[in-house]
Amino acid sequence: MRRLVAETTLEPRQLVLPMFVADGVAEPRPISSMPGVAQHSLDSLRKTAVEAVTAGVGGIMLFGVPRPEDKDAVGSAASDPHGILNRGLRALAEEVGDSTVVMADTCLDEFTDHGHCGVLAADGAVDNDATLQRYVEMALAQAEAGADLLGTSGMMDGQVGAIRRGLDAAGRIDTGILAYSAKYASAFYGPFREAVGSSLEGDRRTYQQDPANRREAIRELELDLAEGADIVMVKPAMSYLDILREVADRSTVPVAAYQISGEYAMITAAAERGWIDRRGAVLESLLGIRRAGADIVLTYWATEAAHWLS
Repeated sequence: MRRLVAETTLEPRQLVLPMFVADGVAEPRPISSMPGVAQHSLDSLRKTAVEAVTAGVGGIMLFGVPRPEDKDAVGSAASDPHGILNRGLRALAEEVGDSTVVMADTCLDEFTDHGHCGVLAADGAVDNDATLQRYVEMALAQAEAGADLLGTSGMMDGQVGAIRRGLDAAGRIDTGILAYSAKYASAFYGPFREAVGSSLEGDRRTYQQDPANRREAIRELELDLAEGADIVMVKPAMSYLDILREVADRSTVPVAAYQISGEYAMITAAAERGWIDRRGAVLESLLGIRRAGADIVLTYWATEAAHWLS
């Protein structure tokens, strides 16, 4: 009876698995703050992607982890066809590209020696317009490598429009944009910094949203829609379910939400201590994100949850 009248569904196809591919590793390298998640080699990336697709996961979002010596002020490795992220995208496109949606993180933070999402001006501030040019270069390299969707996570003004124009001018009209429309300067990103080997100096509060602000998210949503976003996203998910609901109510395109590293780590740590039921908490958290309005959920539990749901 409960199944018959359930108002919200949770299905494997609605889940996206974020993955990390690291340069110079021969075996998966565990991430200590995210038990069960690893930085992958190209070989283990392929294997794990096949497992996810076989389980029914709807997409894979890939992040690159370059070697420290390959980082520089403008994130050159991000747009290098031979950089680790683009090599990883080619591997995914070859292995599972006909069976799932291959997504790329289109941001410079993993590749800059200062760890910010953009190019810095002489005074240390992020130069928005100079960053947009780098994003376009990165987007074209990712599209060439086989990405179906580009995740514009840098929160620069005008990033969706700049990338859309750059893709169209290059004939990449079928490459979609997953806009991180409401990305907040959250305290829950901590484990992710380890996952990507972040070199961040300072914080990102000048370009990520203030957790105190609600209307700002709607303004960012409207700008991204006007610039051509194909999907919009709220990040983080669990602390921003009210924002997710408002975005879902107003969006004319599909809505995604990212259950981020800190959310994963909290549930994992509590379950390891026996304080909560792990499977129940994972599925309830995902269902709550769906109930709040997400059509798509990015979660590190995507493959495991897909098995449970199947």
